[in-house]
Order: sequence, then structure tokens, then C-alpha cells
Amino acid sequence: MKEAENHKIVLFDGVCNLCNGAVIFMIGKDKDDRFRFTSLQEETGRTIIKQYGIDTKKIDSIILIDNGKAYVKSTAALRIALYLKGMWPLLHGFLIFPKFIRDFVYDIIAKYRYKWFGKKESCMIPTPELKNKFI
Repeated sequence: MKEAENHKIVLFDGVCNLCNGAVIFMIGKDKDDRFRFTSLQEETGRTIIKQYGIDTKKIDSIILIDNGKAYVKSTAALRIALYLKGMWPLLHGFLIFPKFIRDFVYDIIAKYRYKWFGKKESCMIPTPELKNKFI
């Protein structure tokens, strides 16, 4: 994964409409070109999941790889916010709340994301303009 060496990697559920919307949002706010993306369903994503020993039966929505460490659930989302432009880094402050509380809320959203936001038949295909953001 040479192309992601100097970037933070965001793994996401490629068939989830909420997750795909979040990726498009992150790309728009990633003015310093810090992130690269891959879906959990793609070969690259599966390789990274295996490399970090992540159980996708427990973690199936978003994972952040930052400086060789994997962050999941609410911690991943809040760490991603830290690197976005605008007011989004303020959300990083929610890390003061205990992980079990943050992850409880996160898990509810993750559990119902298909019901509330829908699901695609296949993973998103990046446009030519966004292709360099995906590994």
C-alpha cells in the first residue's frame, strides 16, 4: 500500500448510503489531502482488516488507520473529525466521554444505518476526479 504510506486510511462500509455520504463529506473537508479510502468489501480493505486483526462481525462500519494504529467506532469518527477543515475538529472533544457511552450511541446508528439511510447493491465507484483518494 505504497500510495497510502503518508496518509490516514479510512475503511468504510461500501454498500452503506450513510457511510458513502460520510466519505464524500470527508473528501470535501480534507483540504490537506490527509486521507485515503477503501471499502471493507474491497480486496485492499480486507487485507488491511486482516493485517490489524479486526473482527468485522463486531466492527462493520468505519475504521481509521493512523500512524500504524487502528481506531474503530466512535474513536475513529472523532479522530477523523480532528483532521477536517472548519469547525469539525471541535467534535474531537467528545473523546472526554467514556468510550462505552460514545460507542453505545455509535452502535445504535450503525445497527440501523441500512434501515434509516438505505443500502446500495454494490460498492461505490469513485468518479475520475476522486479516484486518487481511493486505494
